Amino acid sequence: MATRKSQKVSNVSADELKGFYRDMLLIRRFEEKAGQLYGMGLIGGFCHLYIGQEAVVVGLEAAAEEGDKRITSYRDHGHMLACGMDPNGVMAELTGREGGYSKGKGGSMHMFSKEKHFYGGHGIVGAQVPLGAGLAFADKYLDNKRVTFAYFGDGAANQGQVYETFNMAALWKLPVIFVIENNQYAMGTSQQRSTSSAEIYERGHAFGIPGEAVDGMDVLAVKAAGEKAVAHCRAGDGPYILEIKTYRYRGHSMSDPAKYRTREEVQKMRDEKDAIEHVRDLLLSGKHATEDDLKAIDKEIKDIVNASAEFAKESPEPALSELWTDIYADEVPQSA
Repeated sequence: MATRKSQKVSNVSADELKGFYRDMLLIRRFEEKAGQLYGMGLIGGFCHLYIGQEAVVVGLEAAAEEGDKRITSYRDHGHMLACGMDPNGVMAELTGREGGYSKGKGGSMHMFSKEKHFYGGHGIVGAQVPLGAGLAFADKYLDNKRVTFAYFGDGAANQGQVYETFNMAALWKLPVIFVIENNQYAMGTSQQRSTSSAEIYERGHAFGIPGEAVDGMDVLAVKAAGEKAVAHCRAGDGPYILEIKTYRYRGHSMSDPAKYRTREEVQKMRDEKDAIEHVRDLLLSGKHATEDDLKAIDKEIKDIVNASAEFAKESPEPALSELWTDIYADEVPQSA
């Protein structure tokens, strides 16, 4: 892999750097396994893989604190794993099993974890953005200094509700970070063909929302930008926009052959900009880890992912009675 410039690592410990490597590798290996299970017919419906974009969510989770919230679109498995959700529960949900986070009824696009402050996984393009502002509104009301990360893609950035949300978030100074995961292609349409402005984050200027573009293939650059955005929100200065420029190696979903781009383009990104290989190079060149150390991490991750697949296969399918649960909220008793 070609070497490239990066953030200085002097303010990141060797353990932190190895943690980033481990977390990104977990996401990639998990997604590769999910792709295999999809091909075997064990995962049905839609399945959107996060391979290539791992540095985005790992870098931002490094800037988050306990109690901060996150909400995203249907390309969500990486976000779940990065915020600490159990791979067993995630894989079981992907395969529609009882042991999944939504009891096997949500699948790839609709699972949640209240304990980890993960509020979905949403299948409608851009729908999660106003919901993210709502989460931030609650935190502002409670004055608890929490921040919400509202993730969406370059395609969703052209949806009208995004700008309605920008307006309200700026008006009410909500502690929300709008994270545009710009992976260059909205389904099968390149950003150059779908977006009139070269820099999407600049659209926030009309609402007085500051922002910046970030190299999404460099986890340290993402972490640094995330810390700046978080500090802005916690200080009560309102929303912030991060346009994180990344790249997905696979198609939009498992059913997408990705014929709208060349194999050479994808391979060039893998060879020159891969986020995991970049951290691997930093660990080895800085003598923060040996080849044996990294092999041990790789083995640990493969064991975790294989165990999650076995857990999913062994977990039973939901009982038919589950069709009638989680439909209505329990009646809240009225106070006297």
